[in-house]
Amino acid sequence: MTDLSSSGTRRTGGTAHSNGRGLTGLLLVSAPVALLGWLIIYPIFNAIARTLVAPTETGSEFSLDTYVRFFSDGYSLANLWLTLWVTAVCAALLLAICLPLALYLRFAKSRVAGVVQGLALFPMFVPSVILAYALIRTIGPNGGVDLVLNALGLPKIASPYLTPWGPIIGLVWDNIPLTTLMLVAGLGAVSDNAVEAARDAGARPLALLRHIILPQIGNAMLVVLSFTVLSIFSAFTLPYVLGPASPEMMGPFMQRTFSQVMDTRMAVTQAVITFGICAVFGAFYVRSIAKNREARR
Repeated sequence: MTDLSSSGTRRTGGTAHSNGRGLTGLLLVSAPVALLGWLIIYPIFNAIARTLVAPTETGSEFSLDTYVRFFSDGYSLANLWLTLWVTAVCAALLLAICLPLALYLRFAKSRVAGVVQGLALFPMFVPSVILAYALIRTIGPNGGVDLVLNALGLPKIASPYLTPWGPIIGLVWDNIPLTTLMLVAGLGAVSDNAVEAARDAGARPLALLRHIILPQIGNAMLVVLSFTVLSIFSAFTLPYVLGPASPEMMGPFMQRTFSQVMDTRMAVTQAVITFGICAVFGAFYVRSIAKNREARR
């Protein structure tokens, strides 16, 4: 009886201790969760509600008129298509540039790798406004590239400034550091022993990349694409300064609709549509994180 009583007491004490730890954990996360709900969740649902309620003479009523206007307006659809196209091109270019760079930084053992890493991370410390000005002075009309070509007696090239390729160049440059860091972190899961074993078995570099490395970093690449798409799709400064006036990307389009056209409800509708597209890629990121946690258990 004494043993049973002692055992029951220990179980009760352990349960109480676990409940206390669970309550402490909930208290610790309550503040950031409340802040998240106040600053992000509530504004999202408030914005969606504002787009679905149209003011009338007698009050308000449910209406989808702003969504109908957006998807029936050729200019709005052109802006959305340009944003999607720029995002897709930037994501493809970032993977093409940063994956080889990350592979080199992960497996290189020389001192040159440290210099390459410093150069790859340098754009992280350059503000977007400064980057935009530097690109204008470099690739803009009568910029540095034109001066060099003129000095060499070569014809000028068509400047990407104020074309869709202007923000593409700026956004790719601006996102290289974060993309490279995330890919290097994902490559950390690749075992050196597995790579060396494949090399000893006669695997060539392409086969090594396809059969050993890529299967292990597929999840990391999905996270990289999600972050890249979210960053580029919501960009404002570089598309506003470097991009064309018509059509324009969604960031400048929303700002102009709000501040110049003074159509607040339409600007919120554009924001909701943008959020809906970004939420799809956010869902991929959340799913990727959930799969990582399940794999660790």
